[in-house]
Amino acid sequence: MNAIAEKNVNDLLTQVFRHTLKHRAVVVFDTNCELAHILTDAYRHCLPEAQFVDFAIHTPEAVLGIFAGLMASDLVVLVQSTNFRLEAFRIRVELFKRGLKVIEHVHLKRMQGAEIDYYIDALAYDAAYFLGTGHGLKTAIDNAKGGWLDSGGAQFPDAKLFFGSSFESAKLNVGDYSDMPNVGGQFPIGEVFTEAKDLEAVNGRVRIHAFGDTTFKVNRPAKPITLVVDKGQVVDTEDSTPEFDNVLANIRADEGVVWLRELGMGLNRAFTQTRTVSDIGSYERMCGMHLSLGAKHGIYGKPNFKRGDGKYHIDVFAVTELVVLDERVIYRDGAWVV
Repeated sequence: MNAIAEKNVNDLLTQVFRHTLKHRAVVVFDTNCELAHILTDAYRHCLPEAQFVDFAIHTPEAVLGIFAGLMASDLVVLVQSTNFRLEAFRIRVELFKRGLKVIEHVHLKRMQGAEIDYYIDALAYDAAYFLGTGHGLKTAIDNAKGGWLDSGGAQFPDAKLFFGSSFESAKLNVGDYSDMPNVGGQFPIGEVFTEAKDLEAVNGRVRIHAFGDTTFKVNRPAKPITLVVDKGQVVDTEDSTPEFDNVLANIRADEGVVWLRELGMGLNRAFTQTRTVSDIGSYERMCGMHLSLGAKHGIYGKPNFKRGDGKYHIDVFAVTELVVLDERVIYRDGAWVV
């Protein structure tokens, strides 16, 4: 996998970030898991001129001091077995404020065994696919008056979730930063997301094959769980598990009800319903549909939701048989068709 990691990292550096020797690069890494070793070696191969900083032998103040010497459009790579703690703030946000490009790999220790291969595969960058599909989906979403998600097929014909309103302007995470204030983010990438303009116009049933549990890991129940959605809220479940019941109980305890908000369209073909990784932030890019539970969604404001009020944004992954916007099929047979 080392050769594949080197190729995928090199493609990200050249095609997505367009990094050249005109700008400095700093790679902050640790050696606390196998995947961190593999990625660090790949960056050493692709960025021989970069400054490599071992987080274990540098104080946070020393690391911040190195960042302070960088100029706008320089590159920072963070290879983290868990999550580096540098003062109280999220370091990526602070780096963006200074105009730096950022590649963040986080919670790598959660990936073990075959998941390491899946993660490395997910770093591959197919520009024609990501950009073409991503912008195609955005156009379809922004022009749609509604749609529906089939998560049951012929075996469970009632497992359909209906979106009875138009959608918020779709956001892209496909490696195109030309119209964005920041360059970079958490990798792997590959997602288009939106939500219904009228949350109460979402109704029906949806079967989920995985969800983010209370430890922020991907939980895969033995059989799909059915969510019953009424006026944008999860009001009942079928075939639930104690772990998922706990997720719902936590949301209800702090927010009163369980809102369904984000409609996420994952594009990354390295992650599927069977090719899974344990880290929820990585698996979120899975090729298919995911939704969010809880009132929290900082991108889209709603009249009855104050920014910062919501505490929960829990990703759940739908069994995706078919996705339709208006009368147009945009997903079938395990692939986007735009």
